[in-house]
Amino acid sequence: MGSNDFKCVQASMAAHLRDPDYVAGPSDVEPRRVKIYQDLIFNNIEGFIAGAFPVLRELYDGEDWLALLREFVRKHHSHSPYFLHISQEFLQFLQTEFEPRPCDPPFMLELAHYEWVELALDVSEAEAVDGSSLLALSDTELLASLPRVSPLAWPLVYQYPVHQVSAEHQPQQVGEQNSFLLVYRQREQVRFIESNGPTIRLLLLLSEQNSPNLEQCLQVLATEMQHPQAQQLHGFACEIVRDLASKSILSLA
Repeated sequence: MGSNDFKCVQASMAAHLRDPDYVAGPSDVEPRRVKIYQDLIFNNIEGFIAGAFPVLRELYDGEDWLALLREFVRKHHSHSPYFLHISQEFLQFLQTEFEPRPCDPPFMLELAHYEWVELALDVSEAEAVDGSSLLALSDTELLASLPRVSPLAWPLVYQYPVHQVSAEHQPQQVGEQNSFLLVYRQREQVRFIESNGPTIRLLLLLSEQNSPNLEQCLQVLATEMQHPQAQQLHGFACEIVRDLASKSILSLA
């Protein structure tokens, strides 16, 4: 068998394993043997996704969940061969290829993203930062400094309170206010903080590549908030920065 013929056989087999209900399997292989591969592939993928998205999984009955996974396996062409990346591929599928069904909760995409963030931070190889240098600064020194956000800390904004979702609590309408969350890894454990709009915006300003010092970031924040006195934010900001530095979320640039 030539290399092109072998590639055709591989492609035919892969297409069948992705969608065994509609794509015929190889005629020269016993169906019982092919079924072993079908179950092995699907069960491995289902088990990994269920483990990565436990809250989302809890919201579905068995058939609706399996139908969702079958559609993922059938439609989505992953760009990574690694099992650790399956959760990211599944999130991408939900965001770009999946058409919501009546059984899918309205917060599905936000919940999936939130659960993926927890896994992404848990397995990230980024190095933690040390915020002790910030803690040693006076308010004046702190305002003149340039705190940097740890790569293991992600400020997030959702329309739904995804951190409160469970089988017993499934909001059907967006909240009156957005949910502001800071998810971070500290001492090898992923944690989250319920935050607020100004704090999350400040962290986003500090995350910008060419961001100025803390005082100048506060000036931008005051302008956006239409706050008449930017200096009134200084005490609030210094307190927040010290708290975040103590959690290894901020450090000196």
